[in-house]
Amino acid sequence: MSATAEALSTKLKSIIRDVPDFPKPGIIFKDITPLLADHAAFTELVQAFADAYRGAGITKVLGIEARGFLLAAPIAMALGAGIVPVRKKGKLPYKTVAASYALEYGTDTLEMHADAVKPGEKVLVVDDVLATGGTAAAVCELVEKLGGRVAGVAMLIELEFLNGRSKLAGRDIHSLIKY
Repeated sequence: MSATAEALSTKLKSIIRDVPDFPKPGIIFKDITPLLADHAAFTELVQAFADAYRGAGITKVLGIEARGFLLAAPIAMALGAGIVPVRKKGKLPYKTVAASYALEYGTDTLEMHADAVKPGEKVLVVDDVLATGGTAAAVCELVEKLGGRVAGVAMLIELEFLNGRSKLAGRDIHSLIKY
């Protein structure tokens, strides 16, 4: 990690709040809402992600419900790309494609509109935390089911001790903060 990336990581870590025992006992939730409220820090993190993928031909940025939406929208704007919401089952109004996955404290199903990604489009998947990798892997599966190409997976936080990268083998993964 470069000195600039390390400095940004340290800065962002200092703003993120730990919430113990949420959503269940034993989990330490990384609350990014103080970071989102800090205009300068939020701008830096969006710019860091945009810089990492500028020139990669990204046409769509997929934001994973719900905090991923907050990160994906400004990244998409910075890259000149469209944004696609990936939501929990039953939340989207049109025909959808779905993928189920396991996460560190249960299971879930994600959906996106069946026409959200066109064959051959280069897609950036964005979320706040890479934990076990199940969520991101499911979203990559959805993109590929529609014929899109996953150009990268951008995560604000990576919980390295959960080895989420193993479910995303061979993919370009960019995380700003690692625990």
